Amino acid sequence: MTDETWRGWREATERALYGPGGFYLRPEGPAGHFRTSVHASPLFAGAVARLLAEVAEELGTDEVDLVDVGAGRGELLAGVLAATAGSGLAVRAYAVERAGRPDGLDPRVEWTDRPPRGARGLLFANEWLDNLPVDVAEADAAGTVRYVEVLPDGAERLGAPVSGADAEWLERWWPLREPGARAEIGRPRDEAWAAAVASLAAGRAVAVDYAHVRGSRPPFGSLTGFRAGREVPPVPDGSRDLTSHVALDACAAASSGGADTELVTQREALRRLGVTGDRPPLALASTDPAGYVRALSSAGEAAELTARGGLGDFLWLTRRVPGPPARGQADG
Repeated sequence: MTDETWRGWREATERALYGPGGFYLRPEGPAGHFRTSVHASPLFAGAVARLLAEVAEELGTDEVDLVDVGAGRGELLAGVLAATAGSGLAVRAYAVERAGRPDGLDPRVEWTDRPPRGARGLLFANEWLDNLPVDVAEADAAGTVRYVEVLPDGAERLGAPVSGADAEWLERWWPLREPGARAEIGRPRDEAWAAAVASLAAGRAVAVDYAHVRGSRPPFGSLTGFRAGREVPPVPDGSRDLTSHVALDACAAASSGGADTELVTQREALRRLGVTGDRPPLALASTDPAGYVRALSSAGEAAELTARGGLGDFLWLTRRVPGPPARGQADG
């Protein structure tokens, strides 16, 4: 029997992505349908490993936690553990994911459905917030802002007026003034990010995502779908990913932003971590041809990770969480 129930986009997305037979619970995982920075190049995991080492140094310890929120099938954790092998850094790795633990994952990785409390180290959320379900709002012909309701086949209608905390969020972060203007109500993402930051006892929390800030909001929202590597219409039937860009400045404010918070492009963040995309000197081709080919390949991968108009335009939200020195370090 066809499901003809009208639902808000938040409820419909939750069912489509995480309900029985949902998109994110399928065996192939997200990598079977779209390519993130983690899948684009091992340089990304290497950069996160260097960031983790920076955090460990700040905390004055060689034992550090790495919490990967929205871990997919553990690809990033596997890459970071490989990159830190032999470095003297002891990494306690946590994969936070609603899907089940995949076969063959490094046994050092603890698989959990929520961030561990009291972690000391780096909490890293790569393309997590954009997949947290949110409601969609649209201003009707009279200017009243209403929830958008949807059927499993993607048909839409306008529902009840937006009210309460959702209305307050829109007025502060994404006001809709013109008939037909749309927005994704990011309040659940703000709350999820604030909770993730609060789980850290000390260290840094980093969210990396498709994002926008006040002054550059898309006038008709950004909700879309992905399936088998292609962008497709957003239909909440479980056959595709459903995603929308993140109002990351609102998330920053929700986690007590200020001096401890920074928002930069991926291009800038990765350059700081040594991923530049600079081509190797041509002279290397004659002195070390194989080395030149490897360096050229690496430069190409780095260029993709930092490209304008692509992955380089992702935003990195960093929240520093100061804490007491590690045990045994207070008098060091």
